[in-house]
Amino acid sequence: MARNSPTRASNTRLDAPKGLRSGVLPTRNRPGRASRDRFGRSTEAIARGMGTPWFLVILTVFVLIWIGFNTYGPADLRFDSAAIGFTALTLILSLQASYAAPLILLAQNRQDDRDRVQIEQDRQRAERNLADTEYLAREVVALRLAMQDMASKDFIRAELRALLEELTADDAEQSTTGQATAGA
Repeated sequence: MARNSPTRASNTRLDAPKGLRSGVLPTRNRPGRASRDRFGRSTEAIARGMGTPWFLVILTVFVLIWIGFNTYGPADLRFDSAAIGFTALTLILSLQASYAAPLILLAQNRQDDRDRVQIEQDRQRAERNLADTEYLAREVVALRLAMQDMASKDFIRAELRALLEELTADDAEQSTTGQATAGA
């Protein structure tokens, strides 16, 4: 394969998502494509949910209930001891944090990919608009030049007056020549 071929160039583009690097738009019929999109959308939804005030309120209420129950609840039903620093709660919150960070990063990476594609589309649209504007500017200039080459109203009137005077002079000449010929 040649080095400058379009297929080779499109495979090396790093500003497009992997599905677009091949030069072929991704379709829903590809195996695994729909499941990756579904996974990506679900991780974005989870990351979006973790960034809300309601998540913080619910997490705070959960932690307060956990600590309250394991501190003041019936001794035989307590499952996490305050004496050892609520180890189970710490492990649960660490597990939640260890999953939250990659989910948030995945959502940010997907957003970055969408932003890159949108920026590329905006750049292409701007180039087309610039080309269209330059074309229209050239057309306006060509029309102005063509309008300068066209005869103006005053020029046409002057030419018509000159023709009328010439015809009138010819008529007067013919009538004087016709009278002279008739008298002879």
